[in-house]
Amino acid sequence: MTVRAVFLDRDGVINRAIVRTGKPYPPASLDDLEILPGVAQAPATLKAAGFRLIVVTNQPDVARGATPKELVESINAKLSAELPLDSVLTCWHDSAEQCDCRKPKPGLLLDGASKFGIDLAESFMIGDRWRDVEAGRRAGCKTIFIDYGYAEQQPESCDLRVGSVLEAARIIQNQVG
Repeated sequence: MTVRAVFLDRDGVINRAIVRTGKPYPPASLDDLEILPGVAQAPATLKAAGFRLIVVTNQPDVARGATPKELVESINAKLSAELPLDSVLTCWHDSAEQCDCRKPKPGLLLDGASKFGIDLAESFMIGDRWRDVEAGRRAGCKTIFIDYGYAEQQPESCDLRVGSVLEAARIIQNQVG
């Protein structure tokens, strides 16, 4: 049996990103964490369609010293407690470190695929930034871009462009159902 996954970015896809001057940022505290509308329903829809759910998130503010690693781990743990996630994979590096796990490189997706025996060609990457979409493309996944109209670089291409993770989940369910 083919193991499929939906890889999800965290900030802006699962929880509300804090938008300043048109750019998204992670919550600055656990109190700022807000799960987006429809997110509680989306995982149930995707699980029912037979997908593993893996969050893949860049958290460079830890490497930059702007955010404590414990805060990121607390946010990840709270999301894991409230949603039926199979795994949360985190890149702790800044771009200058040239790691393989920082999106747009596909390292986190490849790690998740290896850990769970996932067929990447039958899987999806959902993100709200070009880096997410590019990581999914490089890993060989179908890509879904949640377009919030951020004032930053847009993906060069994506398989689908939607307005929410719930919309993405319904499209995935209809494609595989």
